[in-house]
Amino acid sequence: MIHTSIHTVDNPAEPSELAVAIRIGQYMLDQYGTVDTADVFAYAQAHGGLAESLRILLRALGAAPTAEQQAAPRCPAAHPDDPTPCDGPLVVTVLDATNAGADGCEHHGARLLASIDGGRVYAPAGAAIRVFKAAGTIRPFAWVDRGERA
Repeated sequence: MIHTSIHTVDNPAEPSELAVAIRIGQYMLDQYGTVDTADVFAYAQAHGGLAESLRILLRALGAAPTAEQQAAPRCPAAHPDDPTPCDGPLVVTVLDATNAGADGCEHHGARLLASIDGGRVYAPAGAAIRVFKAAGTIRPFAWVDRGERA
């Protein structure tokens, strides 16, 4: 007679980091693979979710990006002396009185608009209104003289 024994495992092995990263990537792509680009909030949320899932996948593969690679480039509307980060994708164009302009995120678009005379903002309706209203509450060159950092 042959005796066999069956071993049950009460704690199955944890999935590998790569398996988890793959599942997260698949989930995020399913959730955010297509986004209505007219919805700025949904677009920004999708960008953040997909960027984070890519970072998780790269870390699981042992290829995590360096700090330099992770530093996000700033939008053209951001003043070089303004230390604040962008708050999303390029969604507005701010023009001055001579029609010179810069594309930017809503945050830097509002700060630029507040800092120029005779400026105009062009964007999808919701973003343009938000930037115009925000610019009305910001003093020109808000980052100067106050040591502002965020």
